Amino acid sequence: MSEVVSFSPFLSLIRLNPARLLGALSAAGFALTLAGCDAAGPMGASVGRGVAATATADEGTKDNLQSLSEYIRANPGDAQGFNTRGAAYAKIGRYQDAIVDFGQAIRIDPGNAPALTNRGLAQRQAGNDQAALADFTAAIQASPRHASAYVARANLLRTRGDLNGAMGDLTEAIRIAPENAESFHARGLIHQRQGDHARAISDFDNAIDRNPFVAAPYEARGQSLTLVGRHDSAIEDFNAALNVNNSNGDAWAGLGVAYERKGDRLKASESYNRALVVSPNNTLAKEGLGRVGRG
Repeated sequence: MSEVVSFSPFLSLIRLNPARLLGALSAAGFALTLAGCDAAGPMGASVGRGVAATATADEGTKDNLQSLSEYIRANPGDAQGFNTRGAAYAKIGRYQDAIVDFGQAIRIDPGNAPALTNRGLAQRQAGNDQAALADFTAAIQASPRHASAYVARANLLRTRGDLNGAMGDLTEAIRIAPENAESFHARGLIHQRQGDHARAISDFDNAIDRNPFVAAPYEARGQSLTLVGRHDSAIEDFNAALNVNNSNGDAWAGLGVAYERKGDRLKASESYNRALVVSPNNTLAKEGLGRVGRG
């Protein structure tokens, strides 16, 4: 299962005047957030470095970008304007443009922890992990209670194999913001990677309790539940993840594994086939079909 980046909703805020748009996005906590699974799935899935979940640049997006640009032209010293437009660029995958805007926000306000965190997240998506690490650390130094920076740095440290460093950051993030679902999800991924599925499941429980509308914690909990033999509960979790996103090949493959281990080869085959429809190169699904057949 690959690491996924999710962005705050932007496309629903269309055709607002520039000042109102900026205020609406600021009030909504418009920022980039990381969520997702490790670079290798615990059930043997072969995955890549990480992908961005980006939106399509439709007319609403273009209108919002135009409005933000108008606002910036009228208020060139407003760091939040650049930070907000940078987040809008990042949402549609224009990471270099986002990095430039976040950089301008930081030049205007060097201690702007949200802009530093956002630039680090955009740097990650552009493949600049070292620059991202520097930005996350600078954000924490500028604002030691900015929980999002700890979570972002922890996710990067986890993918680099520094589980102790990641765990330390997440412990601090949870202390600062105990209602942040993402911190528990990220910590659960570390416990999962270490083979401590009881603690992983507990953290995923906490993440889901705090935000039941995100697929990744259900998918991750489903993996751990499968590995401890709780197949029916795992099937429920994979289906919950698919209710959020029916095109999630990893969730379909995980569902196949749960059915296979339960002994239901027909439903396992159906799930693996569905995984390959939406994700033709899904290794876990291919291997599963090799064991159970195509039904």
